[in-house]
Amino acid sequence: MHTPAHLPSASAARPALIDRFGRRIDYVRLSVTDRCDLRCNYCMPKGFTGFEEPSHWLRFDEIERVIGAFARMGVGRIRLTGGEPLLRRGLPELAARLSALPGVDDLSLSTNATQLTKHARALKAAGVSRLNVSLDSLRHERIAAIAGRDVLSEVIAGLDAAAAEGFSPVKINMVVQHGVNEDEIDAMVAWCRARGFILRLIETMPVGSTGQSAAYTDLQPIIANLAEHHGLAASAIEIGGGPARYWRSTDDGFTLGFITPISQHFCATCNRVRLSVDGTLYMCLGQNDSMPLRDLLRAGISDAELEAQLRDAIELKPERHEFREKPSQIVRFMSHTGG
Repeated sequence: MHTPAHLPSASAARPALIDRFGRRIDYVRLSVTDRCDLRCNYCMPKGFTGFEEPSHWLRFDEIERVIGAFARMGVGRIRLTGGEPLLRRGLPELAARLSALPGVDDLSLSTNATQLTKHARALKAAGVSRLNVSLDSLRHERIAAIAGRDVLSEVIAGLDAAAAEGFSPVKINMVVQHGVNEDEIDAMVAWCRARGFILRLIETMPVGSTGQSAAYTDLQPIIANLAEHHGLAASAIEIGGGPARYWRSTDDGFTLGFITPISQHFCATCNRVRLSVDGTLYMCLGQNDSMPLRDLLRAGISDAELEAQLRDAIELKPERHEFREKPSQIVRFMSHTGG
């Protein structure tokens, strides 16, 4: 019989999770579903139906046990992801359970915002404090081309609902694709600046056949151009503990982030692991190192044994991805691993 995840554990005094390369692991990206209501061209193929069976999904009590174990070992940042996490029934209930765990001090959500109008209030009440919203264009026809259907109005309505509930900060994630939407960057900067959002520009990653065929754009020259034309200076601020490097306006405080896994990777400071909906713990988005946890949980593993498994898993974390050297290595789709 294990100690309930919501109770303090003697393991609270144990050292933090440190990998073989001296990096402290304090961030778990938790996928609650591999399903999505969109088919973005860099993420999931049109017509894809090869989803995990619901019986394979980690149940809420199983998720709570894993996150509780991580929290006892110094992991304080949890991000709910998918697929589209708001498609998981009862997500606000899970959020409330996780935010109540001792040691969890930052619970955030990545979403495409199509369902956000229905859930913003409940998520805020449950303890979700920050949102990352995917938005790759401000043009209806482009959204339809990228995502499979035009959901621009729904996304903007979701952002309005989030603003009304007081979520802060709200980050807009724009995956920049050559010849697809890179000509909209200035418009997106102006739009986010006017609304008080943080804009983050992201390079496409060769994850799955969709990511490998997406039109890659090197963000380095774009960074220099935006800095010059929008009065931005490099900043050492940390917002959410993720991989973005930020630049900030010297006059109105507008913040622009860049996630550059290809042109300037951030592996040396990687502090995260990903738990997929089926209970597989992935140590790196760009490698195949993983540890399955679901069967262990369902076999009655104790809390002490679970913590030992997590420490063993961290030992598998590689030094870096090989997106440049082996761009076809990762065949699983982004939606399977968790965003």
